[in-house]
Amino acid sequence: MRYALIPTKKAPPLGDGYEIEKYLTAAGWNVIYLENKKSIFDAYNEIIKTTVKPEDYVIMCHDDISILTDKKVFNDLLNTYLDDEEVGFVGVAGTQFLPVNAVWWNDASKYNPNSGPMNPLKGMVYHGNSIYEMTPSFYGHHGQCVVLDGLFLAAKGETLLNIYLGKPEVFEGDWDFYDIYYTIQTHLGGKKNMCMPITVLHKSIGQMKEGWYKNREAFIKMYRGALPIVIK
Repeated sequence: MRYALIPTKKAPPLGDGYEIEKYLTAAGWNVIYLENKKSIFDAYNEIIKTTVKPEDYVIMCHDDISILTDKKVFNDLLNTYLDDEEVGFVGVAGTQFLPVNAVWWNDASKYNPNSGPMNPLKGMVYHGNSIYEMTPSFYGHHGQCVVLDGLFLAAKGETLLNIYLGKPEVFEGDWDFYDIYYTIQTHLGGKKNMCMPITVLHKSIGQMKEGWYKNREAFIKMYRGALPIVIK
C-alpha cells in the first residue's frame, strides 16, 4: 500500500482537495489527512502504528506544497530509493553536516573538511504562491544527508516502525523539529537519508515560532554527545 499522510488544521471538503491531494491521488497514493491533532508527533505516531505495515510506502508532507515532477518519474524515483534497504528517509532538502546549533541550513560556509570550500547543503525547493511567481531556493546537489527537512519526507513502513515517532518528553513545542528528530534516528541507526531530485513548490517560506526554538534547545541537549555530525 502507498500512503500519503498530510497533517492539516482543516482538511478541505471531500472532492475539493488541496493540489497535493489531487496530484498524489492521481499518482496512485492513498491520501490520509491528519486533522486537528494535538501535535504532529501524535498525528504521525498514531496513524503509522495502527495502519502502516513494514512493506508499505509512506509519504509525510505539508498540505501547502505542489509537486511539479511528472507522476511516473516521481514514482520511479521513490521506488528506486525506497527499495534500497540501505536507505532510511528520502526528501527534497537537507544537509550532510548538522552543526552544534542543530540548524540544518546554517553554518554551511564554516564547514571545510578538506582544503577547499564545500557546501554541505542538498536539494532545491521553489517558493511562491503559484508557478507563475515561484523562485528557486537552491541548496546544493542531491545526495546523502544527515537530516532532511519535513516539507516532504518518504520512507518504507519498516523504517518508520523502527524509530520513535512520539513526542519526546523534553520537547515543549507540538509542531516543530519532528523532521530533524526522525531523520537523525535513521542516520545514527546506520541508514542513508537521501535528498532526491523531484521538483516541489512550497507556498510558505516557513516561520520559526517559540516551539521551534524550545525544541531545538531540547534536541541539542538530547544529542549533545553526537553533534556536530558530518558525512564526508
